[in-house]
Amino acid sequence: MDYRTLAERVLDGYLLNREEALALLGTPDNNICGLLEAAFLIRQKYFGRRVRLHVLMNAKSGLCPEDCGYCSQSVVSTAQIDKYPLLSRERLVEGALRAANVRALRYCIVISARGPTESEVDTICEAVKEIRERTSLEICCSLGLLNIEQARRLKQAGVARINHNLNTSERYYEEICSTHTYRDRVETIRVVQRAELATCSGVLAGMGEEDLDLVELGLALNRLDVDSIPVNFLNPIPGTPLENVRTLSPQKCLKILCLFRFLNPNKEIKVGGGRELHLGKLQPLMLYPANSIFVGGYLTTPGQAPEEAVQMIERHGFEVEERIVHNRDQSSTISRL
Repeated sequence: MDYRTLAERVLDGYLLNREEALALLGTPDNNICGLLEAAFLIRQKYFGRRVRLHVLMNAKSGLCPEDCGYCSQSVVSTAQIDKYPLLSRERLVEGALRAANVRALRYCIVISARGPTESEVDTICEAVKEIRERTSLEICCSLGLLNIEQARRLKQAGVARINHNLNTSERYYEEICSTHTYRDRVETIRVVQRAELATCSGVLAGMGEEDLDLVELGLALNRLDVDSIPVNFLNPIPGTPLENVRTLSPQKCLKILCLFRFLNPNKEIKVGGGRELHLGKLQPLMLYPANSIFVGGYLTTPGQAPEEAVQMIERHGFEVEERIVHNRDQSSTISRL
């Protein structure tokens, strides 16, 4: 496969078909440098060498009634994790201030739940209003299934986007969860879009799916026209149903990142959970297809320290994308915290 020519066709508006996408995922390991170079052509066109940093806040932990097999917070998990109800407005604001101090572009408030209660939406909205008053952070929320009224309230409070990962293909979804469906998740994405919020939805690779499932998901996200695509890699946590599933190599992870860049060329591709575990010393290579990363941890698992991430980014010729701060006189400056 001529990856460079394919990348040039993608830049001209071409969408890979299933056979081409499967061939890309099947790239021989000794050809991966050529694949990364081609993916970088696409990434550079839309994002240059900029890298966005994102910080997660586990705002409500371990009390979820859903049975997602990968999740340490699910009802079927016996993982040893902290369990607590929704954090106070003050705690959510404190987390945002810490995120601002490590050069994060976005602060992501996450709860473990089928969906938020009205009182939880109240608290989150109050916190978001204060965060927006005190920082220039963009706010993302991951709150489970939402209705249109909740989505509109969040937007009015200052939330910029909603995360709701599809995680895998429609065909494979029932293998990882039985308490809600793939279609339920798609409907939440459409609700978010109707509320005129930005959308964030991605993949959790390495759960035993086939390559075709990854391709079908990448194409589905293209059809849904989501704005941001987190690419997560299964961290098999002891006490979860998938604790013994280990199917990923560093090379496979890089191919998956390239796949999602090729299928969604002008979208934010964000490397999430499991990157430290699966990519190891090859982590800098993820920056060639991806333009965003999470730093500081993933809800119940640790992650790369923000300072180390910044050093990695700058050492390899990339740059941290800085937040635009609007002063009272409406002029804009670059925040370099």
